[in-house]
Amino acid sequence: MSFQQILSEVFGYAQFRGPQQAIIEHVGAGGDALVLMPTGGGKSLCYQIPAIARQQAGHGVTIVISPLIALMHDQVGALHEAGVSAAFLNSTLSGEEAYQVEQRLMRGEITLLYAAPERITTPRFLAQLDSLFERGQLSLFAIDEAHCVSQWGHDFRPEYRALTVLHERFAGVPRMALTATADDLTRADILERLQLEDARAFVSSFDRPNIRYSIVEKRDSTQQLLRFIEREHEGEAGIVYCQSRRKVEDIAQTLVDAGIKALPYHAGFDAKVRQTHQDRFLREEGIVMVATIAFGMGIDKPDVRFVAHLDMPKNIEGYYQETGRAGRDGLPAEAWMGYGLQDVVNQRRMIDESPAGEEFKQVMRGKLDALLGLAEATDCRRVRLLSYFGETYGSLPSAAGPPQSGHGPLGGQGGHEVPTVGAKCGNCDNCLHPPAVWDGTDAARKLLSTIYRIQQMSGISFGAGHLMDIVRGKTTEKVTQHAHERLSTFGIGANFTELQLRGVLRQLIAMGAVAVDAQAFNTLQLTEQSRAVLKGEVGVRLRESVSGPADKKVRRSARLGAVVKAPINLDSEGLMRYSALKAWRAQVAKEHNLPAYVIFHDATLAAIAQRAPQSLDDLQGISGIGTKKLEAYAQEVLRVVALD
Repeated sequence: MSFQQILSEVFGYAQFRGPQQAIIEHVGAGGDALVLMPTGGGKSLCYQIPAIARQQAGHGVTIVISPLIALMHDQVGALHEAGVSAAFLNSTLSGEEAYQVEQRLMRGEITLLYAAPERITTPRFLAQLDSLFERGQLSLFAIDEAHCVSQWGHDFRPEYRALTVLHERFAGVPRMALTATADDLTRADILERLQLEDARAFVSSFDRPNIRYSIVEKRDSTQQLLRFIEREHEGEAGIVYCQSRRKVEDIAQTLVDAGIKALPYHAGFDAKVRQTHQDRFLREEGIVMVATIAFGMGIDKPDVRFVAHLDMPKNIEGYYQETGRAGRDGLPAEAWMGYGLQDVVNQRRMIDESPAGEEFKQVMRGKLDALLGLAEATDCRRVRLLSYFGETYGSLPSAAGPPQSGHGPLGGQGGHEVPTVGAKCGNCDNCLHPPAVWDGTDAARKLLSTIYRIQQMSGISFGAGHLMDIVRGKTTEKVTQHAHERLSTFGIGANFTELQLRGVLRQLIAMGAVAVDAQAFNTLQLTEQSRAVLKGEVGVRLRESVSGPADKKVRRSARLGAVVKAPINLDSEGLMRYSALKAWRAQVAKEHNLPAYVIFHDATLAAIAQRAPQSLDDLQGISGIGTKKLEAYAQEVLRVVALD
């Protein structure tokens, strides 16, 4: 079959979007490729379709390298549903089960085999690949999550470095590296480490236009989160990221107490508990998962309506990767983050205390500064986010059309351009509610002057809270104890609120004009960069706080279940059909031990409900229904739609 026939007959989609066709044709012809495509952009088709075509042409098996067990299970399950021979080798298999997969592999019965990088480089597995290679039955290597090979990436995994053996040992077998998140430094590292310098690069738009970006200053972050979920996403699936395990458990319990279906997830839980919670999140509707960043990699759940961060990530790559887990179905979703001074201090401390070399620390500080710049921005957040990845907003068109594999629109192929000044996306908090801006240079100079005079008078440094008290003229026990009310700067900033001063201090730390000494109880010290601010050579402009006072009480209502919401507008009968189809799909998914979206995506069910088919011919051409699924489910779908 041609690539177009595979897309249509196997996967049930009428047309390629963005650079998919160009990638598939290049790799299908035996070329190497680096593919950068956003989370939810349809990367899997870029290797699955060439794998099927090359296997049909007699080239043998495609090896998909992924560190993500959940992704392996879901993709293999989805391929089986589409009638494609696929398997995985990972730690969830028994010895006998793994042996059976290996036997099928050696007999040429598998089109795509998923395995982790640790297994790929074992002597046993390499010997099996040697045998396939000698017989001309090794078709393609697809290296997913390729950013893991780079020390500059947000998820470095040393075992990925050993994958250079693929180029050295299996010359002539095409390789493709795929990732959703990589800045220029990480991209260059991927190409060098995997020896893909001659590979053709396909860079899609990083824009996820269906995601609304909102970033707020922390006032009472727990209450802010509750207010956000109850007012904007009641009964909908979401992910809340926290930095510590204890905070994960506390927030999950708080949500449950407020009547929200929530589950905790972190690496400290028993593996069985983690698996149970993950399975519930994938298979049930309207669950909010509260997790550390240990959760989410390889999660293909398409209907996550929001991702919230209660603590700042380390960098924009991590932020983008995690927020990208929302709205994979292309429907409206939201990325919400709360941040504060302590976030900046904590992240700076982790970098400074790292055993890494100074060059690495400098890169990490730069990445943190870029994320803080995004948080403090008064202009369009999307423009800033895209410019970080070298993309000009609006320069790469988004492709229209129904989602593929639960994924939303992806952009076209493009390069790196200078951001458009003044551009607005119309779908971030700054565009929707432009913040007022104020000049914080005077406040910054007063803070720096006070740090200098404290050090001069006492010979030691103090933390942010004490600094605020002095500048605002508060006579606390600690101020009196150290006679700091006698400082010439005592009360010099009484006209500023503590919230304003904390925002200024956050900026000073971010720009390197104030250092935080983690070894001395997070005390504050001046740096070489302080001088330029004190002299007025560098200004500090900040956004006015847009965070309203935290609600004292949040409505606690028992949620009886998510409201049925269709991806498209349906009349009352259409909604009845859609609801019936979802109930039927849930039962089928349970019988097959698969997430519901692997059977059919919401968009496919909604299209069926809208068309109200009465025959097999009526089902033809509905996006997401391939030949195998038509054979397997058509009669049942027609029965359900008839509301019998």
